Formats: sequence, C-alpha cells, structure tokens
Amino acid sequence: MTTVAVIGAGPAGLMAAEVLAAGGAKVTVYDAMPSAGRKLLMAGRGGLNLTHSEPLRDFLRKYGTAEPHLAPAITAFPPDALRAWSEALGQPTFVGSSGRVFPQSFKASPLLRAWLRRLDAAGVQFALRHRWSGWDGEGSLLFQTPDGKRVVDARATVLALGGASWPRLGSDGGWAQLLAARGITIAPLRPANCGFTVAWSEIFRDRFEGQPLKGVALSFGSHRARGEATITRKGIEGGAIYALSAPLRDAVLETGQVTLHIALRPDVSAGDLSARLAAAKGKQSFSNRLRKAAHLSPVAAGLLQEAAIASGIALQALSPEKLAGLINAVPIKVDGVAPIARAISTAGGIAFDELDKEFMIRRLPGVFAAGEMLDWEAPTGGYLLQACFATGAAAGKGALKWQSRRMG
Repeated sequence: MTTVAVIGAGPAGLMAAEVLAAGGAKVTVYDAMPSAGRKLLMAGRGGLNLTHSEPLRDFLRKYGTAEPHLAPAITAFPPDALRAWSEALGQPTFVGSSGRVFPQSFKASPLLRAWLRRLDAAGVQFALRHRWSGWDGEGSLLFQTPDGKRVVDARATVLALGGASWPRLGSDGGWAQLLAARGITIAPLRPANCGFTVAWSEIFRDRFEGQPLKGVALSFGSHRARGEATITRKGIEGGAIYALSAPLRDAVLETGQVTLHIALRPDVSAGDLSARLAAAKGKQSFSNRLRKAAHLSPVAAGLLQEAAIASGIALQALSPEKLAGLINAVPIKVDGVAPIARAISTAGGIAFDELDKEFMIRRLPGVFAAGEMLDWEAPTGGYLLQACFATGAAAGKGALKWQSRRMG
C-alpha cells in the first residue's frame, strides 16, 4: 500500500513529497513522464528564477485576488526559506540587479539532481510513466501505465499536476475534467505570461521575426510596463508583454481587439526628441534620420513603419513634433492571445472555495491540491515557482495532519 500518493513530479509535488517524508510518511510520487521535473528544467533555461527578494508584503501583492488564499502558505514558506532550502542542496543563490533570485550555478539541473538524491535518501519512491486517470468505485487511484491499468490504494493523495502550458513536458490540464466530473468548480484554464497575435505584414514578419525591442515602454488603458519585447511570426511576446498579459488577455478576450501602444524611446522627452528630428530634417535620408537622430534600431524603425502603414500615416510628411509623438506611442492592434501550449504559465484551475485551509479538496476528503492547478496567476520574476513550492509544502503538511488524525 502507498500511504500517501503524490501525483505530479514538478516543484509542488516534489516539495509535498519532501515534507511528507520528513514527517514520517511512506510516499510514492507518480508522474506520466519518463523523468521528474521536466518543466523545472525548462524554466532553468533562463537561469531558474526561484523567487524574488522584495519585502514579503510587496511580494504577496503580485498574486492579486489570490493573495488572501496564498498568503498563509507563502508566509509559512517565504522566499528566504526557499533560498535556505536551495543552499542546503548545495545550490546557494544570489540576487540579480532586478531583485530576482537565482541559483549561483544559474541552472536547474544541479538543483534537481541534488533534490532527487535527497528524496531518494528519505525513502521517497517514484512511479514514472504513470498517467493518472481518476478513481475506481472503491476510491482507489487509477493509473495508465505501459504495462496496462494499475490500481493504487492510498490513505491520502496530493494532486500537483500543473496547469496546461507546455503540455509536452507533462502538464496538459487533463485533470480538470476528472475533477469537474466530481462536482469540483474549476475556473477555465487560460494562458498566463503569454504572447499575443498581431497581423503583421509579410514583409515586416519575414524581416524582423525573432528580433527584440529593447528598453521599450508598453501601455494600454491604465496599464504600463517597461522592459523588452520580441517580434514573433504571429505577434509579440517577451518580458514587458508578460507583465501586461493578465489584463491584456482579459481585454482581448472580451473585445476581440486592443490597441497596445509602444514607446520606442521612453526615456527621451517629446521636446528633446522632436528637436533632434527637426535638426536632422533635410540633411539625411528618412531612414538615417530615424537611426541617427531618434536612435531607433532597425526593428524599432520597422515597427514604426509597420504601424504607420496600417494606420494610413505618411511618416515623412509628419512634423518633427508629431513624429516624436508617434515614436513614443506606436499603435499596435493586438487581435488574439497566443495558444496556452506556448504560455509560460496557466491561469484558472481549482477554485479556492473548494479547498479548506490545509489545501484539502472539501468534496474529496484526504485529497489535497497544490501548485499551478489551483486558481491563481502571477507575473514572472520568481512568483510562479515560489507559490508552487509553498503550496506544495502546505499540501504536504495538510496530508500529514489528515493521516495523523485518521490513524489517531
């Protein structure tokens, strides 16, 4: 018999397994993939941003409406605790210039290897290539394996199956139907920290696909973000876009199209920029004027031209003042949200009203849930992994308490 089954071998599931094993439980981690932590390894390609160093009060605000539900778990396992945990695995961390926290190795693989070794030493078992398919009539867990169906009896279960982004890494959101069939409210799964579609012209798309817009400022309505964006074949993505993705996604899904404004030289005032453009007028070609006077990169100048053509604006006929104004408010018509399979993370999931304070699903006594399959979202910057680790720890503690009460 498996005393506690943890389903999902990502950060939330592995943390739940660690807490359970430390509490004396016999634990088996089940996962549909051939190896553990695949999405964690993917996150590590960018340096593995574990958490953020800002004050906890500011940190918690990044979770928006989910803050009251996540705050107890994150307060119990805060960023400092996550950093100490990483260091105990031989992976000390550092704070980057933006306040983000990374392992000094800047990689996920050394951390994951050390973590799996520690779990093995603690007696945690792994059953890989086990795809969870629900429960049988007796309440036992059902798995599809290469050897056929397997039935597992567990005294407690922690579900940590992830969202629906990057499904090829294992989190495909298939659990949503299984839980909804049990009467559990599931907020629709939607892309978060995602890209958006724009109907680029073929000329612009072919020339500038994959090129970054650096140091830009993005805005729509009252929302603002600074950073970098990247032109894709079908639209736009990148850090500054991700920072706006939640409200931008909701607006696009509601109205069908949103005009996003991009400031290409946000640190140059309108007066200074128009003066530079005026001084260069007539002395050089228009493209050189944009490059030398406005200091626009080729992709930035191309974006300006693309937006002007789409809006029916003759750039060369504009006064320096109007041209300067357009450079710092380039209108881009966003007409769709990139597929959830390409999103960094997932919004939606199990409604918090379905959980008790121990992260147990009320309708399924002894079944706990953690990580990205819960109904929350957060920006990139360490907030995603921190909440996964923290809720995994909280669900593990909850399962220990449940098991203790049942045995008592």
